[in-house]
Amino acid sequence: MKIGVVVFPGSNCDHDMFHAFKTVNGENVHFIWHQDTSLASFEAVVLPGGFSYGDYLRAGAIARFSPIMKEVIQFAREGKPVLGICNGFQILTESGLLPGALRRNENLRFACKHVYIRTENCQTIFTSRLQKGQILSVPIAHGEGNYFIDEIGLKKLEDSQQIVFRYCSTVGLLADEFNPNGSLDHIAGITNKEGNVLGMMPHPERAVELLLGSQDGRYIFESLISQV
Repeated sequence: MKIGVVVFPGSNCDHDMFHAFKTVNGENVHFIWHQDTSLASFEAVVLPGGFSYGDYLRAGAIARFSPIMKEVIQFAREGKPVLGICNGFQILTESGLLPGALRRNENLRFACKHVYIRTENCQTIFTSRLQKGQILSVPIAHGEGNYFIDEIGLKKLEDSQQIVFRYCSTVGLLADEFNPNGSLDHIAGITNKEGNVLGMMPHPERAVELLLGSQDGRYIFESLISQV
């Protein structure tokens, strides 16, 4: 499996993602510069976390216009897997590949800690190694992770089972005290309607080894690898 990790000016989780796929899972991984214009040889593409273009205007707003994004959009429309983590999730919403938007955290503070997320849909290519309701411990590191969508859009997400992860307690309870950024309906990750594009704010690539405090992120990478 050949995986491409897109590098924007300001990306800072690209090497973490490379390590998760290459060192931990033994996959064929390559960096893709934001000015590149071809994804012809890749089977999956990842938009990593960071602060692309310094998060000027809005997080992900400028990266959306990078030359490579035209190819990423076409790649996704062809049904191929696209994974966006944190800033990558923000870029996916800015580019229209995922609905909704990521706003400033409700308390207006940067959040950096381990959180728990509950698996809402285990029928996607990114969650096939998980069980419905399974709880993962993964870190977050963001200032604009407050997911929002209008009422009609939320209903569409629910009806299409596009909500993949929700912030929760250690036992799966949904409550405001376990929602680190104020995201609507505790949403931590969603897919597009077709299920081949996943955006999530937590960082599974930072939870692939016990040394990092959790190996729960491996489920997501192993699911994707097994499905492609």
